[in-house]
Amino acid sequence: MNANTSVNPVQPPATAERSANALKVGGVTPFTATDFPGKLAMAVFVHGCPWRCGYCHNPELQRRPEQSAIAWQEVLELLERRKGLLDGVVFSGGEPTIDPALEAAIAEVKGLGYAVGLHTACIYPQRLAQILPMLDWVGFDIKANERLYPGITGVPGSGSAAWDCARRIIASGVDYECRTTVHPQLLLPEQIYELAFDLASMGVRNFVLQEFRQEGCGDAALNASALPGYPGTDLLRRIAPLFERFQWRGAA
Repeated sequence: MNANTSVNPVQPPATAERSANALKVGGVTPFTATDFPGKLAMAVFVHGCPWRCGYCHNPELQRRPEQSAIAWQEVLELLERRKGLLDGVVFSGGEPTIDPALEAAIAEVKGLGYAVGLHTACIYPQRLAQILPMLDWVGFDIKANERLYPGITGVPGSGSAAWDCARRIIASGVDYECRTTVHPQLLLPEQIYELAFDLASMGVRNFVLQEFRQEGCGDAALNASALPGYPGTDLLRRIAPLFERFQWRGAA
């Protein structure tokens, strides 16, 4: 990616439509028991992401189309019918905070009595700050220490936004899960430990390391150089005492 690329190259204009009906929904998972801890939820996938991480599993959602693939009213009607069957809704992507209609959509979901979760790559600190008081849970990615971010996202300065978002989430008191995907081409073992130490020092108490998954990844170089079980049990044992809750989420 060109070094002159902005951190927010697809940031919608301030005048963009902010009603919930304008939310660009790229897909829906009607039932999920894994995307919102402790909840049987619906996952709503929002179009758009300015970063180009090699291990992205939803690259088809990176683009911001003119028209939503699924009308928001269809999502609401489905939620109306699922009352009593679902506990919550989790907005995922793409990067859901890119959409100026997200706040209104969350408000409508809350109005139906559902808990609301968010999956975010921590790209837009100000937008995240606006919706944090409305959320019941956040699953957020911290990909690396700040200086290493451009090598993963392809966007200069992206680490500053990500760590700013992380601090805001921790300070908010909202329940969360912080997670990092590991691959030997992207993070060396000592860089992983440094990252874990810095996150713990910042106040992260719930941390998940995720093994790189080849399924769905379109980056041939990452797929070819993946190491099963990387970074190994010795490093995991070193990291675990840093957190109140620590999990290794293997690909198998």
